[in-house]
Amino acid sequence: MYIKRVPGPRHVTLPDGTILTRADLPPPDTYRWVARRKAIVVQAVQHGLIGRDEALERYTLTDEELVSWEAAMIRHGAAALRATKVQQYRQF
Repeated sequence: MYIKRVPGPRHVTLPDGTILTRADLPPPDTYRWVARRKAIVVQAVQHGLIGRDEALERYTLTDEELVSWEAAMIRHGAAALRATKVQQYRQF
């Protein structure tokens, strides 16, 4: 079996004890961003599984989008990433 070499770690352990691997990341051609996929990308960047620049390029995100996802996740958790809850968690 051949394992492709990639820069950085192959997996990271999250604070709750779960393991996040590159296989858990959403596919690069994702166009429908549900809260769970956003949360996985944010956790991967925060814990060093993938770099910020790699995430922006891989998912064709803007820096502003990723920063807003990170801020919402830090303030309110993964529930704030739901599109139907934007007004409830909006910062005034």
